[in-house]
Amino acid sequence: MRSRTILIVDDEPRSREGMKKILRVWAAGQYEILTASSGGAAMEILEETPVELMITDIRMPEISGLALVSQLRKKSIQRQPSVILVSGHAQFEYAQEALRLSVVDYLLKPIGREKLIASVEDALKVVEEQEDIVYMRKMADPKLMAIREEEAGLSDPIRKAMHYVEMHIEEVISQQEVAAHVHLNVSYFSSLFKEQCQMNFSEYVTRRKLQKAKELLLKTNLTIIEVAYRTGYQRVKYFNKLFKEYEGMSPGQYRSMRNGVEAHIP
Repeated sequence: MRSRTILIVDDEPRSREGMKKILRVWAAGQYEILTASSGGAAMEILEETPVELMITDIRMPEISGLALVSQLRKKSIQRQPSVILVSGHAQFEYAQEALRLSVVDYLLKPIGREKLIASVEDALKVVEEQEDIVYMRKMADPKLMAIREEEAGLSDPIRKAMHYVEMHIEEVISQQEVAAHVHLNVSYFSSLFKEQCQMNFSEYVTRRKLQKAKELLLKTNLTIIEVAYRTGYQRVKYFNKLFKEYEGMSPGQYRSMRNGVEAHIP
């Protein structure tokens, strides 16, 4: 598993090492804390190492912290880190530029331990949220996405049926009960759904349940048995079979991939 990294950039050794010491104790081995004494040295690290968060002083010789972030935003590096700017001077222009560069926080020296840790934790939450959004977009079912994009053109009964599935995702859902809910006979509902959604209703329910299962696998620590139950599958063996059929891997392998572990998929 790749270690997660925080980079501290400051030309003042005392400030740089002080922040490193605080964050090393706070991280307790969960993050690697790297340091750089200049913007140039920082850029070399950033080009070679994925960094979740960069804390950089603004006023440094040669390349200022603001110039470093500006250069960073223009580069096609593997990962754009969240940024916390640090300054010994409160200047409105710095704050304005920080906003323009999408900097997470702007701290004034001297920085107390609690303030530094609180700012770092907030910045890392932003990183996690962004990673989840990117990952969920990559993992989204393309057929469900296609239906969602055309949702405005669907008939009212079909939209109501999809809403019913959403509200009863933890239950066993039958075509008969949904057809009754939208006041259509089963045969007509079945043909209408397939015509408008380009898949039959049972496939839609399966795909929607598995999409929910993927979200639970990524965002919670629920066991696979609990994930199966939360998506309306009482037989875990059947849930595993369906998941592998649609995703090409088991639920456990899927979760491992999100955690950065290379899953073996036979």
